[in-house]
Amino acid sequence: MSGAHPAPEADAFTRTYWDAAAAGRLLLRRCGACGRAHHHPREFCPHCWSEDVTWERASGRATLYTWSVVHRTDLPPFSERTPYVAAVVDLAEGPRMATEVVGTEGELRAGMALEVTFRDGVPVFRAAGKSA
Repeated sequence: MSGAHPAPEADAFTRTYWDAAAAGRLLLRRCGACGRAHHHPREFCPHCWSEDVTWERASGRATLYTWSVVHRTDLPPFSERTPYVAAVVDLAEGPRMATEVVGTEGELRAGMALEVTFRDGVPVFRAAGKSA
């Protein structure tokens, strides 16, 4: 089913992020001034406003912060794959990330361990230790 739902269109700044995701790597940004990581990618640190930020490979580990099972939507491509789990996860490196949780079949609980996987070049998460 690869290619069924293409990744968002990259611009000059986000191309690094989307190219890494297409290759199965999750990136985040880390500030050289305050040392904090952040996600979604920005050209400045949202914590101290420094422009001394660099790309860093994330571990891919996260914990489930909150979620909602979406049963109806008219937003493509999501309308073609309902129900789905829209979620916010806490990455091991600190930032929170909006994402989707896949392959859980109702076993969700706050604080559960997750790991990144990729669907059509987009990072999504699944229960840690569970195969794709």
